[in-house]
Amino acid sequence: MKVLTFFLVFFLLFDSCSRTKQVTEPQQTASDTVAVETSKQFVSAEQSLEEKKLRAVLMQAEIPQDIMDNILKEAQKGSVFFDALATATAGDPFLHFLVDKTHPLPKKYEPKDLVPLTGNGAYRIGRNDLRLRKEAFDSLEEMSMAAQAEGVVLLVSSTYRSYDYQVIVYNRNVKEMGQESADRESAQPGYSQHQTGLVVDFGSIDDSFAQTKAGKWMLANAGRFGWSLSFPDGYENVTGYRWESWHYRYVGKELSSFIDVYFDGVQQYALRFIYEWEKTLL
Repeated sequence: MKVLTFFLVFFLLFDSCSRTKQVTEPQQTASDTVAVETSKQFVSAEQSLEEKKLRAVLMQAEIPQDIMDNILKEAQKGSVFFDALATATAGDPFLHFLVDKTHPLPKKYEPKDLVPLTGNGAYRIGRNDLRLRKEAFDSLEEMSMAAQAEGVVLLVSSTYRSYDYQVIVYNRNVKEMGQESADRESAQPGYSQHQTGLVVDFGSIDDSFAQTKAGKWMLANAGRFGWSLSFPDGYENVTGYRWESWHYRYVGKELSSFIDVYFDGVQQYALRFIYEWEKTLL
């Protein structure tokens, strides 16, 4: 009798728990399924709009088809490309400020943090009036020490150029070589990357630099220190300037990597893309 009573009580308790579980556990209804599907469609639509915007910006920036296709494929995989873009542009906007033949700096722009180069570090200087912005100055020190450790001594020949100094340089070049040739070599005042305070001309400032030990070292290593070759060989129709193996712009390590990974190392492509992309955010 006691055993029977025990099993009866156990059965009643088990049945009560089962009923409670059935009541408290949420059940997926038809409306829940519709909500989930709607949410998925909304996310998909958002992704589609973002991809369409990306494609439009790439086309506006005149990015070559092969590079554009690779970027779009990466964007379809997830957020990695957009995360890299956000990281590359998160700092000082002048690191990615587009300066070329049709996009000038603000009139008579002058950086506030220019630092004089002394030549007392791992690099040498060609003149005593050279200046760079502090971030580029620090990076130059780091890069020069790495080069020196490999038996390479970098010679800094030209850096920041004020608007007024550009006038002198440009007019001199026009007088010496004519307007057409000068425009392949020298930027008009206000359109020079040198005015950013983030550019260094290394070595002899002529084509022979590419074949020097320093020129080869820079080509292979500058990117990991945040420096990017502005006017690569074979891209005059893109940059507006003939090849300058000696002209490097400091863009920061994140942007330098972004340029190399997504834009085949061509600075102009990346900066033009960023310029067009940021216009869509205004």
